[in-house]
Amino acid sequence: MLAVDVVAFQRHQMSSEMLPAFVETSNVERKQDLSEDQESQKPRLSKDFEPISKRQRKKLIKQKQWEEQRELRKQKRKEKRKRKQLERQCQMESNSDGNDRKRIRRDVVHSTLRLIIDCSFDSLMVLKDIKKLHKQIQRCYAENRRAPHPVQFYLTSHGGQLKKNMDENDKGWVNWKDIHIKPEHYSAFIKKEDLIYLTSDSPNVLKELDESKAYVIGGLVDHNHHKGLTYKQASDHGIDHAQLPLGNFVKMNSRKVLAINHVFEIILEYLETRDWQEAFFTILPQRKGAIPTDKACETSSHDKKSARVEGELDSDSSEEENSRNKLDSPPEEKQDKENSTDSTVNSIPH
Repeated sequence: MLAVDVVAFQRHQMSSEMLPAFVETSNVERKQDLSEDQESQKPRLSKDFEPISKRQRKKLIKQKQWEEQRELRKQKRKEKRKRKQLERQCQMESNSDGNDRKRIRRDVVHSTLRLIIDCSFDSLMVLKDIKKLHKQIQRCYAENRRAPHPVQFYLTSHGGQLKKNMDENDKGWVNWKDIHIKPEHYSAFIKKEDLIYLTSDSPNVLKELDESKAYVIGGLVDHNHHKGLTYKQASDHGIDHAQLPLGNFVKMNSRKVLAINHVFEIILEYLETRDWQEAFFTILPQRKGAIPTDKACETSSHDKKSARVEGELDSDSSEEENSRNKLDSPPEEKQDKENSTDSTVNSIPH
């Protein structure tokens, strides 16, 4: 019995001595496995890998910040929408007395005058001028929509480069209101006796607008390369023509050819004020150097008077100089004269 206990005790002692060594080896193996797993999880860098530059790092930081602030921006947009909504409500309440834009629009009195932009010169313009024509048409449309006396607006011979440019850059033109856009020539649906072509080359000068007529503006942006073309076309088609009474009221430093939208806006202004001079000076840009003709006459007469006065002063000064020269002449001349008389006297035979 004693021998069995001794043997068991020895076995237990051996196992207790071997246990720390086993635990130590198992821990070492586990660490090795973990290190291998970590190495396997690390991205393997290729030989051609280059470190991130400072600029790229800044971009990444900004992108991260932008993504983090997405919710904040969303909240700010919501607050902005609510604020605008409150402002609109306050404005509607303040305009409840009838001064709001919609009520003003209801008081508009439409004119029966027809105003046509003739777009049949498409082939004579380069793309740059086509784009300018498009912008001028946009301006005419906007001004007519805002005018207290809008005209019957027509856009004729619409097609070619102009239509293509409008389709590409202004797709909303198909939804324009209070305008008649037609691919046909204006002569196809308006009587010849109702037409008056507005051209600066015409010898006829408008005195007033007849609202039963249809006035045509040439849709040509050519920087005066085709001078007299609209006048020739009107004459060839047997259409009445005239020019705005610009020279009767305005003196300009530049030529009298106006942009399409300027002619359009002058007519709208005249329909409202019935005063050509006020219409011209309200619409004409300052770069034209326009001044009223009566002031131009005053300045010219003033210039003439000043020139006359200067001439008189110059003549007076020249006379004074001559008299001064006579007074300042030396007495030698008198002695010469006396000598000459003496010689003549001596030369007379006694």
